[in-house]
Amino acid sequence: MNRTMTLAALLAVLAGPAALAADPPAPPAAAQTYNFKTPRLDRARIDALLAKPGKLLVIDVRRPDELTKIGGFPVYLSIQPAQLEQELAYIPKDRQIVTVSNHAHRAGAAGDLLTAHGFKVAGAIGVEDYEKEGGAVTRIAPPAAAANP
Repeated sequence: MNRTMTLAALLAVLAGPAALAADPPAPPAAAQTYNFKTPRLDRARIDALLAKPGKLLVIDVRRPDELTKIGGFPVYLSIQPAQLEQELAYIPKDRQIVTVSNHAHRAGAAGDLLTAHGFKVAGAIGVEDYEKEGGAVTRIAPPAAAANP
């Protein structure tokens, strides 16, 4: 008889049958189902749109720390999801819009909101997904701390 037991197995035995019936952890954002009307773009489609920058507006809805940690597209308008509706007057309606987040979920929601307000949304993309497909993202350095005089 094998007397060695992993810590996880030991904890499951000690916790009893209730531990075995516990819900599994939620899947990561990348594995979640995309449930938005805004089309989810792949690398080829976004590269084609980026090739015509005069007709495109990229709106990145990620937090500043995500932009500096993960990187993004070289030119974008940064608007937090909670402020998007208040900033509609500043967004041009004569360009196609691509919304950006890490895995396109927040971008999809932003795209749906913009479409509902009459904007021409080409689609949503996740920067991490784009990079996994071989796309090059721009690394953004955080601003240097100001020196005390």
